[in-house]
Amino acid sequence: MSAFSSSDRSGERTSQGGHTRSEALSNKTETLDEPTRGPHARNSARTAWIAAAAAVAAVGWGANQFAPLLLLYRSELHVSAATVQATYGLYAIGLIPGLLVAGPISDRFGRKRVLLPCLIISLLGSTVLMAAEAGPAWLFVGRLIAGMASGTAFSAGTAWIKELSQDEPEAGARRATIAMTIGFAVGPLVAGLIARWAPAPMLTAYVPHLVITAVAVALVLRTPTDPPSDPTAKIVAPLHLSARNRTRFLGIVLPLAPWVFGSSSIALAYLPEQVRSGLGDNALTFGAVTTALTMAAGIAIQPVAKRAATTSRLAAVALSIVAAGLGIAAAATHWGNNPVLIFLSTFVLGAGYGCCLVYGLGEVNRIAEPTNLGRLTAVFQSVAYTGFAAPYLLALCERFLSVPALMIITAALCLCSLAWIVNASNKFDR
Repeated sequence: MSAFSSSDRSGERTSQGGHTRSEALSNKTETLDEPTRGPHARNSARTAWIAAAAAVAAVGWGANQFAPLLLLYRSELHVSAATVQATYGLYAIGLIPGLLVAGPISDRFGRKRVLLPCLIISLLGSTVLMAAEAGPAWLFVGRLIAGMASGTAFSAGTAWIKELSQDEPEAGARRATIAMTIGFAVGPLVAGLIARWAPAPMLTAYVPHLVITAVAVALVLRTPTDPPSDPTAKIVAPLHLSARNRTRFLGIVLPLAPWVFGSSSIALAYLPEQVRSGLGDNALTFGAVTTALTMAAGIAIQPVAKRAATTSRLAAVALSIVAAGLGIAAAATHWGNNPVLIFLSTFVLGAGYGCCLVYGLGEVNRIAEPTNLGRLTAVFQSVAYTGFAAPYLLALCERFLSVPALMIITAALCLCSLAWIVNASNKFDR
């Protein structure tokens, strides 16, 4: 869900004619609402956003379905923990470029023209992952492709949802959040359960994604092509921050950013690996459920966190929750990889992910001007996605330290970040 705020704001950029894209679509909707407009046309306008939402959900499904399957690849392909964690983190390398440039590109060429290729690329990613039985190299290729599709779709797709929600403009953010949540949470749950119970799990686990993505393609094809909001939009442009805001962005926002997805990726990809040997065949089910739980916790806590989105107190709470989750994980791995405690730690880390995300985006909104909000949010999100490297780095460090020690060290680093951010925030708030 993190990509929403960036693309949402990018959809508000002003076009050459002096009107925002949303205003243009609103005027278009008002024209269609004249008496000559039939009920079928009115219903089509009210439901047009569903196609964009289906596309975002489908790509989100493809992005996260991989998480519970790490345990499957670990046992079936006989590769190291570091190797499978590297395939998980490679997703961010494909995602970040798309996240940074997709908004301006879709401004220039139109959302539909950008989103349709994303769906095809997402299909290709799952198809390549299905070839992993031939060797682990296909995992790297497939995850890189999935990241490329995700970065572009999350930026352009969520903006399109908002623009097509003219029947209820304030619902655009909610609809985009719901679409992403469905993809992020339901995708890994379904893929993990299929991998546990269905035959040929490395193939059948991806079939649902292929089906829902094909449906999303059909829905998007039926949606009228949207005009570009700014045919002269620059793909790369400076942020134009004041000296004070630049210091705040570099000193407060960016130090928190890696903990957004660092916390969630540890919960999704690293901790389920610790119970693999103890749970046996049930490890896949455990991984699927914990993945869905982590995302659900992150979404559920956000309405509460938004009430304090621009205060340093939320940063303290967010990183304290992450540190607590890591502490529980340290206890769980110290006491025989206790599944109950690991389950609890993933829930807490999911809540920490949600709070970190809300605080970071809130600070970005506080710092940015309307002209650079989209780009500034994209920069924040790109740094946040570097947290996907955490499981891989932890797996590498297992050669030298025990897992409980790694969790304690990571928690200590989190608390150091907390102290830095709170101190910097207090200086700015004086």
